[in-house]
Amino acid sequence: MTILLSRRTMLAAAALLLDAAMPAVAAPADGVALAPHRAVYDLKLLKSHGSRGVASVRGRILYDFSGNACDGYDLKFRQVSELDSGEGKAVLSDLNSTTWEDAQARSFRFSSQNRMNEKAADAVNGQAERRTKTVAINLTKPKPKALSMPATAVFPTEHMRRIIAAARAGTTMLELPVYDGSETGEKLYNTFTLIGKAIPPGAKPPTDATATVPALAKLTRWPVTISYFEQRADSEIQKGEQTPVYVIGFELYENGISRALILDYSDFSIAGEMTSLEMKKEKPCR
Repeated sequence: MTILLSRRTMLAAAALLLDAAMPAVAAPADGVALAPHRAVYDLKLLKSHGSRGVASVRGRILYDFSGNACDGYDLKFRQVSELDSGEGKAVLSDLNSTTWEDAQARSFRFSSQNRMNEKAADAVNGQAERRTKTVAINLTKPKPKALSMPATAVFPTEHMRRIIAAARAGTTMLELPVYDGSETGEKLYNTFTLIGKAIPPGAKPPTDATATVPALAKLTRWPVTISYFEQRADSEIQKGEQTPVYVIGFELYENGISRALILDYSDFSIAGEMTSLEMKKEKPCR
């Protein structure tokens, strides 16, 4: 899921406090069909420790996903959250983001606006095009700039499809560089994904909003943990020595729906409970 974009909002807020299954659409070549849906997750503090910990968190994520394997995939994402330091300081953050990615993972468009305490904080806008040897990126915000990423970089929806394909194949680990247009649009993240043992259809029935959609009980899901690392050029850094800047855990259905979120920012972690789930009408391929 592209909740990855929440990383920028939560870390920025913490810095301020301290100084923050449905009938499938036509499937792409990998056989993974993603279900259009609208989900709401309520956020609360799970644990806090260290000098950058927080006293409380409350907020909500709106995740609105649509599209198909012919027209590409649209995502509208909004996260509003309030972090309280417990010392009379609180930061209200509001991130709005829209993205579009074609089903062949050749093109990716992204736009986001972030507000902190009701004041504009930053904005990112741009597009990425996959070429033979590179991924070419053109930014219009925060300032016009052209740059390139390695051709191995994947976009967010492609990343999710690859995780599902790997889970179905029984793969337990997956390493991929991901470009999601977050931060200033100039960062590439190395990701390490751990895929747990499959939860078969009907097992461990959930009690959140996914329980309101009977068809989900017929689908397999997997516990997934994705760690994000800032890409570094230091040749002397050995694999496993770098600390992730962000970790997200969730249960992933084979149609791309995610539940039971855990957002880990090292000094504090947040739980996201799905409180609403609407399956959207599927748009057939033309």
